[in-house]
Parts: sequence; structure tokens; C-alpha cells
Amino acid sequence: MGLLTILAVAGGATGSVVLAPVVLGAVGFTSAGIAAGSYAASMMSAAAVANGGGVAAGSAVAVLQSVGMAGLSTAASAAVAGAGGTVGAVVAALI
Repeated sequence: MGLLTILAVAGGATGSVVLAPVVLGAVGFTSAGIAAGSYAASMMSAAAVANGGGVAAGSAVAVLQSVGMAGLSTAASAAVAGAGGTVGAVVAALI
């Protein structure tokens, strides 16, 4: 494994964990709840309509809002880091 690959994997893993809460906040999943008029509000509305008026527990909207309010759990941080590292490895292989 070359130095470029190691740096890309480490950068992808670290960057994804650091940026996940920033991205979630930017699309409307905030610590104060779903921001009015945001992309997250549109997702919540669509999920509620599809589910007969409520957002189902465990749905993508519910999970993203939970992360937006409480942050990533240890297991979620590991999963996000793994995905980011994988993307970094793929990018390094393409370069």
C-alpha cells in the first residue's frame, strides 16, 4: 500500500466523521429540530405523507434527525469512517 493510498484512506475516514454533522446541519437536521423550509423538512413531509401522517421510527428521516440532534454514536462514527476510508481508497486507486 502506497503513501498516497494511506493518506487518502485516512483523509477520507477523518473527513467524513468531521463533516457528517456539518452536512446534516446544512440540509436542515439541526440540534433544535428540523429547520423550516429546508431539504430535511421536505424529506419529513414526504415521509409523513407516505406513512399516513407520521414519520416512522427507524426511517431515514428519523435516523438523520437523531444524528442531527445528538451527534454520531460510536458505532455510527465507525461506520461513517469506514465508508469515508473506502471512498478515499477508491479515489487513490483511480489516481
